[in-house]
Amino acid sequence: MCRRIRKIFSKGPGMISLPELVVLAAAGYRATQLAVHDSILEPACATVLDWHNRKPTSRVRTAAVTLITCVYCMGWWISGAILATGLLASGQFDQALLVVHGLEWFAVAGAAVFLNRMDDTLGDLVNRG
Repeated sequence: MCRRIRKIFSKGPGMISLPELVVLAAAGYRATQLAVHDSILEPACATVLDWHNRKPTSRVRTAAVTLITCVYCMGWWISGAILATGLLASGQFDQALLVVHGLEWFAVAGAAVFLNRMDDTLGDLVNRG
């Protein structure tokens, strides 16, 4: 069992490298900021919010609003899409077990969230001073 676990987590062609993790995390952070905070998607967000306001008791509509307004929710799915795109484009997707890619997804999303928290904290410090 230990050999199998070591094989899953050993650095090999299927695992993303630290520089790849940093690049994917930065891309996930920026794409999440673009989707949640930037004005480029305001018309789409306004449409979803209007749709929700017509039937605010709908769980599906509430879930959709939560997804598009929550940095962590949107960041999770965007990080997964960016990781999958990176793995497919580099030909690495089929070189590791799916569980390894799942862990990489956690790593990319976690690093992107860390960047978001740093951004929020630095922004708060700048606004106070």
